[in-house]
Amino acid sequence: MNSLEALRPAYDLVLRNGTVVDGSGRAGFAADVAIAADRIAAVGRLPAESGVAEVDVTGLVVAPGFIDVHTHDDRLVLIQPQAAPKITQGVTTVVTGNCGASLAPAMLNDPVPGPLNLLGKSAGDFFASFADYMAAVGKASPAVNVVPLVGHMTLRASVGADPARAASADEIVRMQAMLREALEAGACGFSTGLAYPFSNNASTAEVTALAAVAGEFGAIYTTHIRDEGEGMLAALEESFATARAAGVRLVISHHKCLGMSMWGRSAQTLAVIDEAARSWDVAFDAYPYTASSTILLPGKLKTAREAWVTWSTPHPEATGRRVEDIAADWGCTPEEAAARLGPAGAIYVNMDEADVRRILNHPLCMIGSDGLPHDQHPHPRLWGTFPRVLGHYSRDIGLFPLEEAVHRMSGLPARHFGIADRGTVTVGAFADLCVFDPATVRDHADFARPTEPAAGIVHVLVNGHMALRDGRPTGGGVGRIIGKAGG
Repeated sequence: MNSLEALRPAYDLVLRNGTVVDGSGRAGFAADVAIAADRIAAVGRLPAESGVAEVDVTGLVVAPGFIDVHTHDDRLVLIQPQAAPKITQGVTTVVTGNCGASLAPAMLNDPVPGPLNLLGKSAGDFFASFADYMAAVGKASPAVNVVPLVGHMTLRASVGADPARAASADEIVRMQAMLREALEAGACGFSTGLAYPFSNNASTAEVTALAAVAGEFGAIYTTHIRDEGEGMLAALEESFATARAAGVRLVISHHKCLGMSMWGRSAQTLAVIDEAARSWDVAFDAYPYTASSTILLPGKLKTAREAWVTWSTPHPEATGRRVEDIAADWGCTPEEAAARLGPAGAIYVNMDEADVRRILNHPLCMIGSDGLPHDQHPHPRLWGTFPRVLGHYSRDIGLFPLEEAVHRMSGLPARHFGIADRGTVTVGAFADLCVFDPATVRDHADFARPTEPAAGIVHVLVNGHMALRDGRPTGGGVGRIIGKAGG
């Protein structure tokens, strides 16, 4: 070693004097965190001037970068690679392709059916092969890591399956081939959106045959179950039976008790999930709001107290308005107004706060935003989910300790999704980190101003690079595609 090498600092960056909340759920502790290249190199008290760059984070928490397990960011990472709605929340990894809707592998014609139109409005926004999509993500070099799933609805539309019936044997074989090719290209799992009209008539056998392909690869199966209302218990049992028959890990998407007739039933649904989890790898995600958001369907209005339009192709001027107010202006029923507004999206106020809290507080609950980045007037969960859990639910309400909140956003999803060397602040892990102020972190996005960035997220590192510095995105593209190997 020459004299210059001996004088060179040991690390590229040291975060000094912070409180490390490491993602495991254990109590936070005082420590410095050192980064070398894209990995965490040391955690503890480190000698002065041991980093090429050093940042004092006194009074701040150093946590793993958050993993948003339920997103529809498939196209966001291509057209807005800075991913501001995610980076400003401390999210460093997004799971895409949820609810049966993915950008690939897709062979579609216009008009794109809903809810695939939440990802892209024309067939040209989609990719014929998963390898092509992965290449496009790599070229875009987004600020966040991407864990991609393959959507059942995308496969169904691509083989020309009739929404009014179960897929034929030939269609299932063709979908299996497409799914297998995508998994070989690096997809991490398979998702369904069985509550939507396009997939609602798919048989359990059809879904199981596809989920079994994911099982062959050790991949995961995530599902927007067939019914989140009165038929929920049967829908849950279907998902458990599918996962067991297919030999695949299961995640129930955005678990909720949908509609006023279901309010208070979360104790029962959670007990059913607990029972299934005793004998199978089962988890679920949830978002911290009493309103859902998806495409506008007249039949969904009966489950909600009120609904707002998030976008409308024939009536863009209706965006941000209540469906009920539009119906009054037009002299028709809300259902008739919804039909005239479509294709469109909506926010539905349809959940009970007590259920939301009970679900969020369950030990199997991961946090997922379910944000819709292409809505003109999106649900505030797109920009506010993770700070809302940290600020409102953990600090202000005391629903669970800060360490548990961080665990739901990092270590727990990394374990269930098989994301290696992320979701933790430990030596050797990738340097995906969120540095935040536990006293001031909070969501500012609301239903009137849904794109307001959160407060209290100070620095975010992705693969060792600053993606957010002093609360401002740097614009750097440092995210990676996380394939089945986890890296």
